[in-house]
Amino acid sequence: MRPFVTPPLSVHHNPRIQIAAFCSLGEGFPLARRWPAIDLVAASRLTHAHTHHTSCSGDGSSAAIIIMSLQPASAARRACVAAIATTTIDEEGANVKGPSMLLFSGGTAFNGVVEELKKFTTRVAHVLPVSDNGGSTAEIVRVLGGPAVGDIRSRCLRLSSESSVEALAVKRLLGHRLSLEEHKAKTKWYEIVEGDHELWRNVSGPYRETIRAFLVHFQSQILQHSRARFHFANGSIGNFFFAGARIFFQSLDAAIFLYSRVSHIPIDSLVLPAICTNDRLTLGCELKNGMVIRGQNEISHPMPKDAALGQTQAVNKASPPLPSPIKRIFYMSSEGTNLLHEVFPVVNSTVLEQLIQVDAVVYGIGSLYTSICPSLVPCGVGEAIAVRSCPKILILNTTHDRETAGMTASAFVVSICDALNRKYCNDPCLSLQHKPSAYISVMLVPAGGEIPVDMETLTGMGINHVVTVGTVEEERLGRIYKPKALIAALQCVTTNYHSHDLDDNGLTC
Repeated sequence: MRPFVTPPLSVHHNPRIQIAAFCSLGEGFPLARRWPAIDLVAASRLTHAHTHHTSCSGDGSSAAIIIMSLQPASAARRACVAAIATTTIDEEGANVKGPSMLLFSGGTAFNGVVEELKKFTTRVAHVLPVSDNGGSTAEIVRVLGGPAVGDIRSRCLRLSSESSVEALAVKRLLGHRLSLEEHKAKTKWYEIVEGDHELWRNVSGPYRETIRAFLVHFQSQILQHSRARFHFANGSIGNFFFAGARIFFQSLDAAIFLYSRVSHIPIDSLVLPAICTNDRLTLGCELKNGMVIRGQNEISHPMPKDAALGQTQAVNKASPPLPSPIKRIFYMSSEGTNLLHEVFPVVNSTVLEQLIQVDAVVYGIGSLYTSICPSLVPCGVGEAIAVRSCPKILILNTTHDRETAGMTASAFVVSICDALNRKYCNDPCLSLQHKPSAYISVMLVPAGGEIPVDMETLTGMGINHVVTVGTVEEERLGRIYKPKALIAALQCVTTNYHSHDLDDNGLTC
């Protein structure tokens, strides 16, 4: 086990972020693969602060150290530095066996199989959208702006370590959700942010003060926006921590890095926003009848029209059907209302870096148009996937939802290909012409699933390899994949894809 080494501190007199020091990332250091985008140049760009080098003692490898300050020489700064600087790296984690994957998925739908996936490989880049505008995330975006972090937080929570009493305590704290009743929620929030709540039990001093520092910063930001009264009901403590860290660093990447460290996410497991931004992102949907719907929540599960401003509710699974099938998903300006307001945000560069080197690309289960496609439409994603010869696996959903009513398996393929090709975007110069087989080579389909698997059409698209995976009926969730069966199928595909076990008759698993 190797600890980070804290560099010498020199306190400047800026009462906000005094220091943001990142060491150069050496080739031999595990984090060089994890955070290739964090270097001295990025640090100075993101924080507009002074930077300097430092090296780890021992074998000469260098580590990424974040040093920050809420005020000169404050206890919060010292606690933050101590917690990050004493984080240990399991060097065996750099040698985890199993293929590397890049996974496009929804924030919650794939969470049920993450634990089983970790047993097969931790070398997974989880790409998630940052355009959610519902629930606790919507309230943060409404008052403080910025990208939605709910799906990122949800996946980070599932990847968090449970290897010690403290790790479990941190996971329980950051996974806690406040009461649906505003008064009770606010009372508990104040107990948590003041450090008096039972949830802090078994969280040691350095970690406690690090987490509290960003919860306090989140609270201070809310107070600065007092005209837009913040509603704590159903709020997620992990979302509040993420928001506080993102605003403090002015970097979503840095917030994810911090969360990963305090919750001991495996070194080779990346959680990547599809788009790195500090701005609010609005998802738009164009229906085949020409109608435009604004906002992810309105597309997938709209709230009742009489819902109060700032009110958070559970997802409405019984939403009425859309008036017309979805033609495409696109991004629009935050105040936009129609197709003239389409914008083209830049994809996270780390997503592209991962796409050119992973052993498999997986389109995971999740809402097709509001969870999967938002990560596929940015420029560069389709180009990077099309040139790869690795297995490209589509995991078909087990059931229909409001977005996909009446669709077949081949219709899912068409939608994904249209998103990657940016077929209907307002700028024809940005469109691609790749065939479905350039993006999808294997399909995993659920036994007994609702969505018809039209093999003849799929074969005509060049998708000849379809594997049926076992499912189980859950009382609350309905029909879902058996986690072990799904991961076994992924293991089979990635292992046999380039071998004699994969031929025109399918996979031998």
